[in-house]
Amino acid sequence: MFKRRILDSADGAATYISPTTKIIGRLIGKGNYVFCGELEGECDIDGPITLAAGSKWKGTLRASDVIIAGRMEGDVIAKHRIEVSETAHVTGALAGRSIAVAEGAVIEGDIKVTNGTSPQEFKEKRQPL
Repeated sequence: MFKRRILDSADGAATYISPTTKIIGRLIGKGNYVFCGELEGECDIDGPITLAAGSKWKGTLRASDVIIAGRMEGDVIAKHRIEVSETAHVTGALAGRSIAVAEGAVIEGDIKVTNGTSPQEFKEKRQPL
């Protein structure tokens, strides 16, 4: 069954990266990730990844689905969906089959919806992570 929200369809326990953690290099994994710290580098995740409010990412992010609530400097490439929340600031390109951008989000870069439709807009109803 298709669920509109990425986190509603995530399976299994999440891997949390704390706000006090800084990673420099490459992150590779499978599963649901919630990232609250800083990363300089790139990642390739087979599953959804959430960049929580207050997180900072510099580099290329590849994942099945992506939620951005923090600061992203680099390109985001999702196999399926991208959600950009009202607290997000993105400097780089977004590419995915479905992209939803909340009112108030800042995107400085290109948006490429790979299924041929235009980006969706939404008002964030959830509390920031």
